[in-house]
Amino acid sequence: MSVLALDIGEKRCGIAVSDAARKISMPLKVLPIDEVVSGATSFKRVLEDYEVDLLLVGLPISLDGEENRQAQRVKTLAEQISITQGLQVKYQDERLSSTQAKRILKERGCTEKEMRGKIDMIAASIFLQTYLDTLAE
Repeated sequence: MSVLALDIGEKRCGIAVSDAARKISMPLKVLPIDEVVSGATSFKRVLEDYEVDLLLVGLPISLDGEENRQAQRVKTLAEQISITQGLQVKYQDERLSSTQAKRILKERGCTEKEMRGKIDMIAASIFLQTYLDTLAE
């Protein structure tokens, strides 16, 4: 069974998934947040295709370690998704994951326009890999 990471934004949700052994994180796709929260077919297909048994949601904690209004919004949406899909949810600090994702994409030569649709799924993959690495310790 695999872990599905969600980078929940205002309009989009970046999605990454682990392999079944929970060793490697892979960026998967970006879906409109409404499709994820409502459990649309596009999101359910991801859950089924990858045999997901755990949701890992990136928590946007401020640099001083405090949970802000955005973190509370993310938790509320994550709980809705968890209940709707019948999956356990855990949270992972996602501080600076978007910044890292942008740097990676710039190094690959992506333009700002090309990055727009990819940053969220790369960020999800980054904090998912951090989580997977802690499992291996």
